[in-house]
Formats: sequence, C-alpha cells, structure tokens
Amino acid sequence: MDRVRQWARGAYERLLELELSGTPSHVAVIQDGNRRYARQRGDDASEGHRAGAQTTEQVLEWCREVGVDELTLYAFSTENFERPEEETEALFDLLCEKLREFADADRVHDSGVRIRAIGETGKLPERVRDAVDYAERRTAGYDNLQLNIALAYGGRAELLSAARDVTREVEDGALGSDEIDVETVERRLYEGPTRDVDLIVRTGGDERTSNFLPWHANGNEAAVYFCTPYWPEFRKVDFLRAIRTYEHREESWRKTRARRALALVRALGGAEVNDARRVLRRFKDALPSAEREALEAETDAEFERTAD
Repeated sequence: MDRVRQWARGAYERLLELELSGTPSHVAVIQDGNRRYARQRGDDASEGHRAGAQTTEQVLEWCREVGVDELTLYAFSTENFERPEEETEALFDLLCEKLREFADADRVHDSGVRIRAIGETGKLPERVRDAVDYAERRTAGYDNLQLNIALAYGGRAELLSAARDVTREVEDGALGSDEIDVETVERRLYEGPTRDVDLIVRTGGDERTSNFLPWHANGNEAAVYFCTPYWPEFRKVDFLRAIRTYEHREESWRKTRARRALALVRALGGAEVNDARRVLRRFKDALPSAEREALEAETDAEFERTAD
C-alpha cells in the first residue's frame, strides 16, 4: 500500500506540473508547525526545527525547478525571542549550521542562489551574525534565485522604522513632505527583497499571515495558500497546489481588470474610453472566449459611438 500511495502521489504531482501555466516570481513562506511536529513524535523542539530545515532545502530545489526568482523564508520573528532560552539557543545553533552549509553547498553555487538576511539582525547573537555575513559574502555574485532569510523580523517594526526615518529627515529639512512617495518608503525598508510578493504559503493549519512582509505582500495583493501539514511534512504536491492557487488568483485578477475596463467604456467617453480600451487589450485574453468576443464587439461599437 505504501508503494501504491507513493505512485499515486507521484502521478498527481506530474499532473499538477502539466497543468501549471505560470509561476510566481516571489514566493514567501511562513514555516509553521516545527514544534508541534516534534511534540507529536515525543521529541524536543530542536528536532522539529532540524526536520523543518530539510524541508527548506527541498523547497529551494522546487523553486529552482519551476522558475521562481525569489524565495523568502520566515525563519525567526521578533516574537520568537520570547521563547525559552534553551529553545532559541538550539535554533540559533541550527541557523549557524545551515547558513554555512548552504553557503558551501555545490547545488547553491551551481544554481546561482544568492542568500540574504532581512530583519533586525543586529539583535541576533554574534555567531549568527557571523554566519549571515559568511553566507552573504559567499553568494554575493549570484542572481539566478534570491533566497531571503527573515531573521529577527517583524513587519510592523519594519514599517515603523521606515516611518521614523522619513519623519526624521523631514524634520531635519533633508526631505520635503511633498517629496514622499512609494520609493521614499521602500528605500528605508529592510534591505533584501527585490520584488513584490506574489504568493504567501503558510503551513501548520493557521490561517493568518503573522505580520509577514506587509509592504511587499499586502500592497501587491499577494495570493495566500494555507495548508494543514506541519512544515516538516510539507510535500512537493502541497507546493504545486500553492502555485495553482496563485494562478487562479492571477486569472481572477485579470478578469476583474478586464470587466472594470468594460464598465468604464460603458460609462465614460473621450480619452477615458481610450484608456479603458488599452486595459481591455491587455487583459481580455483572461476572459472566456464567448465573453471576450462579445466584449470586443461591444467596445468597438462604443468607441465608434463616442468618436462620432
């Protein structure tokens, strides 16, 4: 029966891979459930984190296979400092081990993976900061896949720090209040992510994003995939389902944009119609063929009417 289940899972994975037609550029993962996985087996929390680290290596390979450009992993939040010292010290030791192991791994160098840490890393023990520096130096020249490790990270703390920096510069006269825009804030966020987040994945059964990358994910209306397996149990089939969720979200978004543009064509005239037509040309392929044909006929007729 185990062989049958393994065969069926492999067949389903291949089916999902064949069905996928698009890939998110930036995937962010909340790796939840390591401690519960360990408790379920009567192990210490450190054993759960170690098992989760093996899953992390697999996910990195899956991202490379499907063409993801950037992967961000929520490895240690600011709230994690409140955990028992014995647990946090064991986790810091594991982080040091894995960062150095990744930085020296042939597969990382062969695949051109660049490793970056994001967060208030100055709060981390010196041995962890040294491991971060080592991994970043060893992979600084790569750009095929960027791996961001969120350490001592908190989304609200990141935004608050950026707001304070902007306020300070305005008060000092170095920045005018009318000069503040999106780029102004982004330049003051933690250095690391280079793209907006397209997909957030959370394991372990909780359906919340836990203050993770609010600027890069929420501002981009990222798709979110929640699943019940603990992080050490996360399988490739779960990863492919998450990608499928992103595809469905993207398809729905494109249809919405096309239908909103059609509503503009019906309601407005002149230059606004031209703008709406440009949106329709960009997103009309997301609509079913019958609806697309009716839409084209209607917009052409509307354009001729407004032109007269």
